[in-house]
Amino acid sequence: MQTTTKPRRTRSGGIRRAGAIALAALLALAAFWWWRADWAPADQGYRTTVVERGDIRVAISATGTLSAISTVTVGSQVSGQVTEVLVDFNDKVRQGQVIARIDPSTYEAQIEQGNAQVASARAQLRQAQAALANAEADYRRKAALADSQLVARSDVDLARAARDQAQAQVASAQAQIRQQSASTQTTRVNLGRTVIRSPVDGVVITRSVEPGQTVAASLQAPELFVIAEDLSKMKIELAVDEADIGQVREGQQVSFTADAFPDRRFRGVVDQVRLAATTTANVVTYPVVVTVDNSDGTLLPGLTVNAEIEVSKREGVLKVANAALRYKPAQPVEGAPAAGSPRGSGVGEDLARAAEALQLDDRQRAALDAALEAIRERQAARQAAPATGNGSSLFGGGGARRGGAGGGGAAMQGQFRQRMLDRFRQDFAGFRDTLDDAQKAQWERIVADLVGATRAPLYLLVDGQPRQVMVRVGASDGSDTEISGPVEAGDVAITGERAAQ
Repeated sequence: MQTTTKPRRTRSGGIRRAGAIALAALLALAAFWWWRADWAPADQGYRTTVVERGDIRVAISATGTLSAISTVTVGSQVSGQVTEVLVDFNDKVRQGQVIARIDPSTYEAQIEQGNAQVASARAQLRQAQAALANAEADYRRKAALADSQLVARSDVDLARAARDQAQAQVASAQAQIRQQSASTQTTRVNLGRTVIRSPVDGVVITRSVEPGQTVAASLQAPELFVIAEDLSKMKIELAVDEADIGQVREGQQVSFTADAFPDRRFRGVVDQVRLAATTTANVVTYPVVVTVDNSDGTLLPGLTVNAEIEVSKREGVLKVANAALRYKPAQPVEGAPAAGSPRGSGVGEDLARAAEALQLDDRQRAALDAALEAIRERQAARQAAPATGNGSSLFGGGGARRGGAGGGGAAMQGQFRQRMLDRFRQDFAGFRDTLDDAQKAQWERIVADLVGATRAPLYLLVDGQPRQVMVRVGASDGSDTEISGPVEAGDVAITGERAAQ
């Protein structure tokens, strides 16, 4: 009997397949690490940002309250009971329009009484005039008899005295009439004041009186109405911090929002910077008045607004993230390029670039080039001389403007800038003489801006290595800062270092 035996399966084939898979995985992993090492970015040890060209808008934030440009409080100069109130809230009124009345009966009675007193005074005047006529006739008779020595001289003197007394009585009666007439006229004026009229064209925004209410004007005029003269133009009084008030000027643009209209942004113009400072909790603020066009009547008096005053807007400038200007390397890096290099950061190169705005002719450009060449030669000689350790270059590659952190303080910086300004005037005196008056004024502004400019170190990533350059720092909007100097759009600036992995 023949038996059939099945071949036994061995595990050698499975092992070979598993080994092949493992080998392929190892090769793939090795290829991945090789690719990562070969294509890893050069800045893998740093966090970076790119220098860009764009706009910088600098704004100051402040809060304030909307109100009418002119608000008039209407009161009462007389006391009495209010009989009529003819306007209500939000009513439009015209100048001279009757808006309320006070009971006039008291003043009408006083006028009647005054008229009676005037009539009585006039009667007394006529009586005094009659007495004067009699006294005058008696005096003339006795004076004539005295000339004939028919009466005693003493009788003549008594007659003269009686006449003078009668004249005084007439004058007193006349004065009494004038007094009573003036008193009556005052009462008539007060009677007219019982009719309250609007002093301006406007809108009633507050009404503080009701019919039947009694007003007392003994010490001050009670407030009856508040009228906004013109709500098509309004104002905002902003409270600006003392640290920012130096940047605010009349005519600057202001944008603001109100909680009542969260989806709209309104605009205004700085109209006045007031000097009346206010101190609250040791914080000093100044009132800034902003005028607003409210032709459509959207804005309402009393709204609280959040405003931004646009103090500066720089268009098409180089800017970099603020983090790049705050970065400080852990290890020393390569410094700024030497003066005279294509992208040197010396002040001389800054002046040469800024002078392009003067539109120089050939003679003026030659004078500028000669002054710059003299500066470069002096700088080269100074670098070639043995270092003394107690001088600084005016036009070198950045060390000149890095001072101030070593204890010199603001006074030392001011002295240093003054020395720089004097040196500029000496070195560029010949070039300045070739300029006309307008160019001279512009040149002085350029020099003053460069001397007063703030400089800061910026670390660029060049060929995978950090390099320090000194840049002039300009306007900042809180996230980006304007810079100028040996940088170009597209340069990579370091903002920080990545943690080691």
